[in-house]
Amino acid sequence: MIKLDIISDVICPWCYIGKAHLDRALEANPDHPFTIEWHPFQLNPTMPENGMDRREYLEHKFGGKEGAVRVYAQIAQAAEAAGLDIDFGAIQRTPNTINAHRLIHWAGLEGRQTAVVSKLFKAYFKEGRDIGDINVLLDIAEAAEMDRAMVERLFATDQDVADIRARDANARERGVSGVPTFVVANQHVLSGAQQPDLWGNVIGEINEQLAAQE
Repeated sequence: MIKLDIISDVICPWCYIGKAHLDRALEANPDHPFTIEWHPFQLNPTMPENGMDRREYLEHKFGGKEGAVRVYAQIAQAAEAAGLDIDFGAIQRTPNTINAHRLIHWAGLEGRQTAVVSKLFKAYFKEGRDIGDINVLLDIAEAAEMDRAMVERLFATDQDVADIRARDANARERGVSGVPTFVVANQHVLSGAQQPDLWGNVIGEINEQLAAQE
């Protein structure tokens, strides 16, 4: 198998779109060689612990209401093309994602990482839930068949907070400045929400190389 590392943030719409494109390619190529691992990157590492009003955040980030509307019109178009039904109007707050990344990390220890990532994207972009809220994260953990009580005990501590921040910092030190970023076999880097056709070509080339080696 070939390692596919995905560096992303669960409030990043392009990460959601990129995952949808990748999912489509994997479904079309069930013989794909990838073992997937998700890695943390916070779009807003200085976000207040309780997050902030989404409209205020977006207008600050994009230089006012017109800038935010222009950027998100492009995102909405790309999401629709990817087959995603995002309810931007339902999202009231932009959360701090450190705890979401902790949950993804713990899910990885149980082999449930992609399931949890999928549920986090759905909760935020389709249901408008605050994925910075511990109770929402516990609901997601339970829905992914993780031990809710154990996860709750972990959240009551600082377990893995420093590790998540260190991994985020390491990604930036290695040159990651935006997400999603995909690293194939720890060698080849693909940045952005790549189309399914590109992933199909990558899968085909890797499978050919693996067959030749055999």
